Amino acid sequence: MTSQLPSLPRYRIGSEAPALDGDLIRLLADCETTMLGHILYWGAMDPEIRPNAGFVPRIAGRALTVQCPGPCSTILHHAIGLATPGDILVIDRLGDRRYACLGDGVAAAAQAQGIVGAIIDGPCTDSEQLAEMEFPVWCRGVSPVTTRLANLGGGARLNISCGGVSVEQGDAILADGDGIFSLPASEAQDIAAIAHRRGQMVAQRRANRPEGVPLGTLTGASELVLSDLG
Repeated sequence: MTSQLPSLPRYRIGSEAPALDGDLIRLLADCETTMLGHILYWGAMDPEIRPNAGFVPRIAGRALTVQCPGPCSTILHHAIGLATPGDILVIDRLGDRRYACLGDGVAAAAQAQGIVGAIIDGPCTDSEQLAEMEFPVWCRGVSPVTTRLANLGGGARLNISCGGVSVEQGDAILADGDGIFSLPASEAQDIAAIAHRRGQMVAQRRANRPEGVPLGTLTGASELVLSDLG
């Protein structure tokens, strides 16, 4: 009779998601996250996940999801090798806020694999170096305490949670200075098209805004207020 208690495998790897259409990625990259925020009440990650060190290019791409527990980054090192050029790492830290799973060494490996950025629900390290090497990272600040290859387990290409948002492997990610959105691949084209068109319309309205007309008059807010005054 064995005395060893049963346990699950430490690691789980899901199937690769289909590639996102190149035209979709280009359209999404031409949108501001604020335009998505004008039409969506979901998909936006916690605003406390911020760009690292002020290096904020706008990026769009396919999510490569990773579940990375506490002080262990074993799964992250493996997952980088699963990436396709243009992917964005989206890392669920499973509640940890102390250990930094990504610094300049991991970022260099990610860049070599063609990964264009990382979203971390936790801190990074080597903040200045990451900016110098032009690897964009959105994270919850910086920590000098790093993960190890502790072989604690984890997962990749799975459905995860990042910044309070459910992210599926293969989702479309848009990140810029105002925030991060994760969009289901099946809906991303329609959402991006609407957001892009709204952005064009807003820019045109600003250029043609009449002088001396109060904002409430332009938007119709004043009519709503005046029609129901107490």
